[in-house]
Amino acid sequence: MKSEINKQLGKRIQYLRKQKGLSQENLAEALNIATTSLSYIETGRGFMSLSTLENLAKALEVEPYEIFQQVTINSNEEMYNYLIKKLEIIKTDSQKLKLIYDLFKIVL
Repeated sequence: MKSEINKQLGKRIQYLRKQKGLSQENLAEALNIATTSLSYIETGRGFMSLSTLENLAKALEVEPYEIFQQVTINSNEEMYNYLIKKLEIIKTDSQKLKLIYDLFKIVL
């Protein structure tokens, strides 16, 4: 079962892997795990052992804590859908809606 934390962590690992120009196969080989295991980790369907975490940090040339740093990596579609959902929630809150409206007028 995918938890939100696993999904976000997986996205972060995928982002760091791509920043290093590594394929899943290359990184899995460096970690001495199956490519499918790495795929499970990156999609949030699995988690890694502490030894895999240590090896991952070494392979990606980062400190282990950096793997857990949240960096939002969203597509335009994801960001748009997020904004639409939040606007739907605040549509009856005049104060919040006015604030967002004013912000949009400044930015756009």
